[in-house]
Amino acid sequence: MRMKRVSLLCFEALLPVLAALALSACEASPSPAKKVPKAVFIIVDGIPPDVLELTPTPALDEISAEGAYTHAYVGGAVGHDSESPTISAVGYNSLLTGTWANKHNVWDNSVEDPNYAYWDIFRIAKADNPDLRTAIFSTWLDNRTRLVGDGLEQAGGDKIDHHFDGFELDTDRFPHDETGDYIRQIDAIVAEQAARYIRETGPDLSWVYLQHTDDVAHQHGDGPEFSAAVRLMDSHIGAIWASIKERRASHDEDWMLVVTTDHGRDAQTGKDHGGQSDRERNTWIVTNSRKLNDNFFANPGIVDIMPSLADHLRLEIPGPVRAQLDGKSFMQ
Repeated sequence: MRMKRVSLLCFEALLPVLAALALSACEASPSPAKKVPKAVFIIVDGIPPDVLELTPTPALDEISAEGAYTHAYVGGAVGHDSESPTISAVGYNSLLTGTWANKHNVWDNSVEDPNYAYWDIFRIAKADNPDLRTAIFSTWLDNRTRLVGDGLEQAGGDKIDHHFDGFELDTDRFPHDETGDYIRQIDAIVAEQAARYIRETGPDLSWVYLQHTDDVAHQHGDGPEFSAAVRLMDSHIGAIWASIKERRASHDEDWMLVVTTDHGRDAQTGKDHGGQSDRERNTWIVTNSRKLNDNFFANPGIVDIMPSLADHLRLEIPGPVRAQLDGKSFMQ
């Protein structure tokens, strides 16, 4: 196609107009650095990578296609001080604090005496900016009341602005049955409310915890029942991911989603966990973020997630707290 010739004089006359238009376009389309950072981390319980990779998970596939998927690990360093049981609450607190059990002092699901001197991500967020809005959506109440220690002075005081949890204690609405189906029901409403609240209010930092997969594995081990639970989990994540995409389309917000699991399973049956076998220690991380450094692809630990969330949210981790971390950021 032949282009019309424009005189140099006319072009020079247009330069101020073109410059103004370019500036206007830049202002209308904020760069990611200027957008408000938001973060959601989701823990889905007890799914080893081999099961995840053999199960159709369209939501996680879409998230990782935008960002990345990697193998990861829990349990600290075998044979060293940081060796930690591959048990749920231990893994949750290792993510929250960026430290292993020898520091945060959670060794099992009883959460008897957590060491709040090792700050969790919510305490760091509120210390950096008290106006940041935080939320927890959880199928286990102790995540907020014991691990995060919400409202406890020794844990930093009030840190969670919105919570949707504690339904496992409502035996009238969710009667406990031998199959544990009530956990499946609670997971569904927890995910639904997380998706709704994120879509409507856009909290700055949110934690979603879903338990059903672990309960199914404890009952049935490896097999079709476990795979079905993983597919259901993926659909819940898909609803939350849809809310994040809707927020991104309608607000100047830069959303980071991190999905992981707290432990694997034993190699013999898939029913148990807690030890230091490869399958119990091997986990995975999915994120939509493209701002990843080499650490993400070099078998990161669950302790690396907390400093990565802090980096995305541009939080200043106090020097003494940062010096205690076992994890390192996988963000550029």
